[in-house]
Amino acid sequence: MLCCSFHPRKGSHHKLNMVPYKTTSDIYALRPWVAYGSVNSNGRNWEIGASSDTLFSNDSRGSAGLLAVTESPQGNSSDFEKQLEELFYEVKSMIKMGKEQDAACLLQANHVALKEQMDEGARGIEEAAILVVIALGYMAIGDIKMVRSQMNMLSGIVDDLEDDEPLLDSILTHMGSMCSAMGKSENAMLAYRRAIGILEKNYGKRCTPLINPLLGMAKVLGSMGRANKASEVYDQVINIMEVNRGAQSEDLVVPLLGIGNLLIKEGKVEDAENAFSRIVSIYQKIYGNKDRRFGMALCSLAHAKCAKGDADQAINLYKDALRILKDSKHISLDDSMMDKIRIDLVELLHITGRGQEGHEILEECLLIAEECYGKDHPNYVLHLINIAASYSNSKNYVEAERLLRIGVAILTKSVGPDDQSVTFPKLHLAVALYNLHKYDEAEKLALEVLHVREKAFGRESIPVGEAIECLVSIQARMDKTCDNDEMVELLKRLLVIQENEFGYESEDALETLKKLLFYLDKLGRKEEKLPIQKRLTLLRKKFSEMVHY
Repeated sequence: MLCCSFHPRKGSHHKLNMVPYKTTSDIYALRPWVAYGSVNSNGRNWEIGASSDTLFSNDSRGSAGLLAVTESPQGNSSDFEKQLEELFYEVKSMIKMGKEQDAACLLQANHVALKEQMDEGARGIEEAAILVVIALGYMAIGDIKMVRSQMNMLSGIVDDLEDDEPLLDSILTHMGSMCSAMGKSENAMLAYRRAIGILEKNYGKRCTPLINPLLGMAKVLGSMGRANKASEVYDQVINIMEVNRGAQSEDLVVPLLGIGNLLIKEGKVEDAENAFSRIVSIYQKIYGNKDRRFGMALCSLAHAKCAKGDADQAINLYKDALRILKDSKHISLDDSMMDKIRIDLVELLHITGRGQEGHEILEECLLIAEECYGKDHPNYVLHLINIAASYSNSKNYVEAERLLRIGVAILTKSVGPDDQSVTFPKLHLAVALYNLHKYDEAEKLALEVLHVREKAFGRESIPVGEAIECLVSIQARMDKTCDNDEMVELLKRLLVIQENEFGYESEDALETLKKLLFYLDKLGRKEEKLPIQKRLTLLRKKFSEMVHY
């Protein structure tokens, strides 16, 4: 185990000495198909170095190469950077091997040593660089509390540094990435803007080091709903790459993918299709039509075709992609990405009335899960849920019930009855029982799901809203007249969740308002009815105008 020990020396840069250190050693909308990995029990989805922004650059111009995306430290760095890289890759290796506790101890040792140094007055660019590496390590582990602590210390240093400090543009880019990952969009934008300003001043507006902070900025702008501005930034990146690396450069894939996904969300399907088609062309020219990268590009194009309404073309593209990925043998059959592609294809097949084909693919997924994990593994349950959903889709609720009971039993035995992961098959089972008119048991299960999810996710979370919606539907069918007051309270809770998550004027809110008005009318609560009626009238008028438009 290694950690960095910092010894400030007068009149020179710090030297980082490596010394021994010992240690003690998303089914929110009741989505019918569940891809492997979509149910994250601990809510953690952090990755070291943050993201598709490709923040670690190997470019020789500018100082954006503080850390490079390679498997080992670079040979052309300064001694200081080499030692930072050694620390970074040591942490990264520990995490890859599953030694997260060891990585945390290593990071903590460096944090303590650095804090002592800063308490003695050292607050320069080197301290900032060390803080970035430590923060990235904590980000990878998922310790967001420590990431915030490092970022607060880092901001205090960076704000006082002049723009001509070496490595500052790279440090700012990393700060932007971590702020973005933590949902601090405004802070991310400030960091990216300053990094871009430094690079433009030093190297011009078409230099390649601009690519990393510009990609980060585009991603943040998209998440903030500023799609037009984000598209402009992606176009700027594409232009820089075309000028410096050529129109068929593989590096163009990242911005093309970013702008394509953004355009899909904005409903600009034709433009999105053009971006994805260009990615397919680039990969085909470089690697041929049997390479896994070409196969993945076909999936993105299939997504655009689906959004465009070309269902048959999308299905064929997904099938071609799966065949290529399977034949390439670079991706295991149980890989989460392969699983997601199969599930996307299954959804499309069911939507287009080809449910039997979709069911066969789900059976294949179940066999793969059984071979890879065994019948007692939680991952096996995800595929049981999917096949049960397929049976429910064809109105075979009896078989759906049977499979879901098996799934609930497996998860309950594996993680315990009060774990939030059990609520997913349990809620599906409640829906199946509802359709079989077994209302008492369905209500009991829905209540159990609600209580577990309230503890796991919070009273105003989407999973809780999903459970409330299911419970309301069941109780409405049971016609519990004496519980109408309780029904109104449940619907009010559901409405608040939907307003927070989907918007005050969403279709989800509209449907809940209708139900709320019905029960208020049954209870004779006229004063509460009036504002609901007015709001419903306005919403109906709005949706009517949208349909006519």
